[in-house]
Amino acid sequence: MDKEIANNPLKVSLLVYQHLLITSLTLPIEMLRAAEAFAKSHLAKSQFRPLEIYLIAQHQQPIKNRTGLAIIPDCTTQSAPKSDLIIVPGIWRNPRPVVRANDELVNWLATSWQDNSQIIGVGTGNCLLAEAKLLDGHPATTHWHYAEQFKRDYPEVLLKPDFFITQSERLYSVASLNALADVIVHIISQYYGLQAAQHVERNFSHEIRKPYEDQRYLEGAVDKHPDELIAQIQFWLKNNLASEHTLSEVASLFGLSYRTFSRRFRHATNQSPVEYWQQLRVQTAKELLASSNLSIQEVALEVGYGDQGHLTRVFKKYLSQTPTDYRSIVRRKLFG
Repeated sequence: MDKEIANNPLKVSLLVYQHLLITSLTLPIEMLRAAEAFAKSHLAKSQFRPLEIYLIAQHQQPIKNRTGLAIIPDCTTQSAPKSDLIIVPGIWRNPRPVVRANDELVNWLATSWQDNSQIIGVGTGNCLLAEAKLLDGHPATTHWHYAEQFKRDYPEVLLKPDFFITQSERLYSVASLNALADVIVHIISQYYGLQAAQHVERNFSHEIRKPYEDQRYLEGAVDKHPDELIAQIQFWLKNNLASEHTLSEVASLFGLSYRTFSRRFRHATNQSPVEYWQQLRVQTAKELLASSNLSIQEVALEVGYGDQGHLTRVFKKYLSQTPTDYRSIVRRKLFG
């Protein structure tokens, strides 16, 4: 980090408006404050950048929300600082009225993007980014319930409703609070380093999580092959291991016949969909056995096998050992 900017504050702005999802406001603030506290005690003074957090609204008056808590803005768009990071919280229910009532925030987002701010849109909060034309021609996601409405309202956006995270340069969109937490951990690693990010992740995330890089749709990248639709299906399979859908039903979800799906999948990956999904389930089961305290039965259910016996048969076939034996061996390596 350059010395000349080392002690400049990190300026983070969060948009506030009526009907916002308050957890999408408070969660990133708490995570960023935890990272700041860790960095302050672990980084050299020349590397530490204090955090300044601002709540930006269209008007200065307190904003009521459905929790009964009043949100008091720090400033309006007229007095808002140039921000390193901007977070656009999710919106309760239909986002259209909120978008219509906050045209100044929409304009400020467009200006801030030109000023090189990083921006994270949360769930239906991504409608404000879309209204600012920031998502035109780029991938984005949103809350699943409003995906079809989003497509109709913003046809120029490359909506990826099956992804929880999309990234296009400095622009992130997330579909859920868990995905927001993953992106905030990623952002913390940029600002305060990997140790701070891991510290926050341990304190705020669930016991078992997927890394940010494994969840995102990164613009310009596909899953090691050029067939984007198959890459999307691969992503779906990774995140729906416990699904009761058959592969034929999965193909239908993406508008393909099973025959076409199978042919394109093999052409893109050099393996069949059945082999790929089985491989994913075995690999995930191995990770859970190594790093969690879930029972064998719970691991089986997590990866889509109906019972412990099914998982045991698969392990014997692919690894020539039972899940219990595998856990015993790998834990001796990890902790012995």
